[in-house]
Amino acid sequence: MSEFRGSYTVTITPFTEDGANVDLDAMKRLIDWNLAEGVPGIVVLGTSGEFLSVSDEERTALVETAVRHVAGRVPVLVGTANMHTPNAVRYSREAVALGADGLMISPPYYITPTEDEMAGYYAAICDAVDVPIMLYNNPHTTNVDMSARFVAQLTRDHEQIRYIKEASTDVARVYDVIEATDGVMNVFAGERIVESYLLGAVGYVNPFGNYTPRPSRVICDLIDAGRVEEAKQIEVLLDKIDFILQDGHPLYGYQCYSKALAAAAGYPVGDVRPPLKSFRSLGAEGEAKVAELRAVIVEMEELTAKFEAAAPVSPASAAA
Repeated sequence: MSEFRGSYTVTITPFTEDGANVDLDAMKRLIDWNLAEGVPGIVVLGTSGEFLSVSDEERTALVETAVRHVAGRVPVLVGTANMHTPNAVRYSREAVALGADGLMISPPYYITPTEDEMAGYYAAICDAVDVPIMLYNNPHTTNVDMSARFVAQLTRDHEQIRYIKEASTDVARVYDVIEATDGVMNVFAGERIVESYLLGAVGYVNPFGNYTPRPSRVICDLIDAGRVEEAKQIEVLLDKIDFILQDGHPLYGYQCYSKALAAAAGYPVGDVRPPLKSFRSLGAEGEAKVAELRAVIVEMEELTAKFEAAAPVSPASAAA
């Protein structure tokens, strides 16, 4: 099976200016930027990718385009979660058939499933595919928190389940999951990157690569190189970006402002689809927040360049 390590960008889904269609050329440009900056993997159709706002036909086109364009240069994971198990199975099979290297799958959302129901859901998917599966524990969006004990059960039952994006906001969970699975589970942080790595995490799944890919990659490489204090300085600025994004818009900010920031960096990707509030509709408020965010990003990119100039670090993909 493929091995995943380092900072993986959850790519936004570019749309045409009117939002009517996916913009596959814009997606290719965004992927190329990430790969040029050394990002060692991408995730298509995660939360930042507005996966609930695309049709099945668009989903197919996005996955096929990403896999073909990356062409094996880095792993491509695909989000295939759905509240209806047969749909999750169908999406998973299709992603694998199109060449995905792995899948990222949250529990069924909205219905608040029991552990037995989640176990059945993941079993059905594992019976259908043989690529690595990254669990996605995000209680904020699924209304269910997968405990370390339950994750260990899934790991024992299914050899495909060897990764998890841990976004429960409880950083100690990283250690708990590793301990409960006897070190078999590979944890990717969803936040608190430095602390998560120090507790045993091996990667970081994040939206920052959509508009500042180099720092989001370098922070992991710095930690791997033992340069923790430098990594902490980047983390402070990532946290500042998080704080600004969540001020007034705790949920949709990652999609709306990620797209605006990508455009500000020279990679226009359109706006979000309804019901998410569009960046265009925010007017002066949105422009002011982008300016505030860009100032932090520029500071972070300059700091990253300074650290790399002092002693270059190798991307995780190069070290693997």
